[in-house]
Amino acid sequence: RGFDQNDDKNEQRFPEFAILRGDMYEESVRFFEDLFRNDGSVLDLLTADHTFLNERLAKYYGIDGVKGEAWQRIDGMQAKGRGGVLGLATVLAVNSGASRTSPILRGNWVYETLLGEKLPQPPADVPQLPASVPSGLTARQLIEKHSSLPECAKCHERIDPYGFALEQFNPIGRLRPASVDTRTQLADGVRIEGLIGLREHLAIKRMDDVIKQFCRKLLGYALGREVALSDLLLIDEMQRQLKTNDYRFSSLVEAIVLSPQFQKIRGQLAKNQD
Repeated sequence: RGFDQNDDKNEQRFPEFAILRGDMYEESVRFFEDLFRNDGSVLDLLTADHTFLNERLAKYYGIDGVKGEAWQRIDGMQAKGRGGVLGLATVLAVNSGASRTSPILRGNWVYETLLGEKLPQPPADVPQLPASVPSGLTARQLIEKHSSLPECAKCHERIDPYGFALEQFNPIGRLRPASVDTRTQLADGVRIEGLIGLREHLAIKRMDDVIKQFCRKLLGYALGREVALSDLLLIDEMQRQLKTNDYRFSSLVEAIVLSPQFQKIRGQLAKNQD
């Protein structure tokens, strides 16, 4: 089901979500459409300082000066605590529970969707986390207690820190008014804090991994199939083209459409239409 029809949130705790989810979805669509149509830099996936808002969503984000239903480009989003895909309400909300945030889901999204890493399946006997945070605990404390179990620790130490860095955002992607501890240590020992620290880490130390994963995803979408071992040379070429063309999106499209893999699929489609 599309995010704009998502009804997984607790309506009593977040009654505004039903009104805002369509706007959140539209923001994400416009963000990516702008990147693709205007041949933006793929680096903007992480480092963009702009987004697109109407008055309703701007108020929700705490941003003044946006009036009416018309969508406007708004710059300076990093200074407002957002920027790039990590600051999109859709990403933050869909990777949360109905009533609480989920550092596990958010961290796993960074780990798998952005970095292309994979975790093994969890053991079958792992206890389920409660839907709501028990009284006296924070979501972070709940997760840390769960993740300390010996059978869970090895995987959770890889993903949970990414999610802890995003704990300043509530379950539907709103910045919490009160300060939250977003300091954390990644599995490799690097210490980061908040969305800013996470973005800097990904954009500086892990950007090659993010770019490679984006190339994989785009190629798989273009070919209409899973990426295979035989595609690895093409993925390497896509990354080279990006680096020599200021990371412009068009360089990826050109590398794909000129590839034997894409030409073969085009030939098969043409043959089937004859």
